[in-house]
Amino acid sequence: MGAKRNSIGMIRRAALPALAFVVVGTFAGHAVAGDNGLLAWGGYHRDLNARKVELAKLEAERDQLRHRSALLDPRKADPDLADEMVRDRLGLVRNDEVIIPLD
Repeated sequence: MGAKRNSIGMIRRAALPALAFVVVGTFAGHAVAGDNGLLAWGGYHRDLNARKVELAKLEAERDQLRHRSALLDPRKADPDLADEMVRDRLGLVRNDEVIIPLD
């Protein structure tokens, strides 16, 4: 019975360090391979670069729209742009005109 008691005591003494090892290992695994771990770092940089390119395109489009809306200001509208937009929206084209789409 003494050998059995020594085995149980040994298991009890090893249980706490084993549990601590499992907990630390779990946290270390998540730190390396988790959603926000070291391995995800490269993906974040690729996503960041893609978003910067997309942001630059959207800012250029926004600037173009601001410029176009400034040309349509009722106090100082560009007559050529206003004529172009009215003809495009209403389909007003004379028989002797040729339409060349720029899209």
